[in-house]
Amino acid sequence: MLACVFGGKAQLTLTLDRTITLAADSSLDAFRYKNMYLAGYWEYRTYKAGRLPSLTLNLTPAQYQRYFTQRYDSEADIDVYRKQQRFYAGGQLEIEQNFDLLGGTFYLDTDLDYMRYFGDETYNQFSSVPIRLGYQQDLLGYNAFKWERKIEPLKYEKVKKELLYNVEQMSEQATTYFFALAMAQVEYDLAKDNVSTTDTLYRTGQERHKIASISQADLLTLKLDAVNARNTLKNAEIALKRAMFSLASYLNFDKNTEIRLRLPSRPRNMEITVDKALELARENNPTFLDLKQQVLEAQQQVDKTKKEAMFNAKINA
Repeated sequence: MLACVFGGKAQLTLTLDRTITLAADSSLDAFRYKNMYLAGYWEYRTYKAGRLPSLTLNLTPAQYQRYFTQRYDSEADIDVYRKQQRFYAGGQLEIEQNFDLLGGTFYLDTDLDYMRYFGDETYNQFSSVPIRLGYQQDLLGYNAFKWERKIEPLKYEKVKKELLYNVEQMSEQATTYFFALAMAQVEYDLAKDNVSTTDTLYRTGQERHKIASISQADLLTLKLDAVNARNTLKNAEIALKRAMFSLASYLNFDKNTEIRLRLPSRPRNMEITVDKALELARENNPTFLDLKQQVLEAQQQVDKTKKEAMFNAKINA
């Protein structure tokens, strides 16, 4: 791409390949499609993170309680109220690992608690679970982990295919704007040549009319041709500006950018059989993956509904 500044306007010379590259890099569609992909990417990363062990630390640095308790005094046969005060601090460290096959969770934790009581008798109390290893799951319930394992990788694969598919659509749109501008430039150049030709013919006709070589009607016809040519040039100029603005806007350029095009050579011939086209469509078109995802999500919902309607039991060992 050659760029310069002339007459206060930026001038660019674009090839078709450069136009497609700029569309994939700078256009608003490219920005939108990349963010759509990143949303799916981080959703998949969240799913993958859920398959890893998680470490959780729960702390209660300080907790103070002051309250009154009711006690029955059997000797006086009355209820008495005594003030109680307590200070508490504790913490728990826990590691969890989900088990996709059965839908349960392994956990390993340890905790330590400290309590200090104030009153007639002040004393301290410690309690601790040095280490606890356990496993918990629903025995007959819905296994969300199993379905996530089937659906989430498929969703991420679909997001990648959609990015490639959208990039190709973006290239197609950029190509459409490119050749629309090319046609507008050709029609504008032809209109300018036509104006020059009709002006020359009209001036020649004026000279010939002076010597009575042509009639007044022929001269007026030449004048009408010149006027029509200028109108055609004006329409072609408007169409050129519109096509140039469309391409510049799509590529996210300044609206006053003046673009000249360098046309590509003739494309090579390509033959694709029907079977090959179907094979490539099934391999690359995200619609097929979207249909598979819809089927799996429907099966997931059926399984969830059936399991939640049944008797449920849990185990925590």
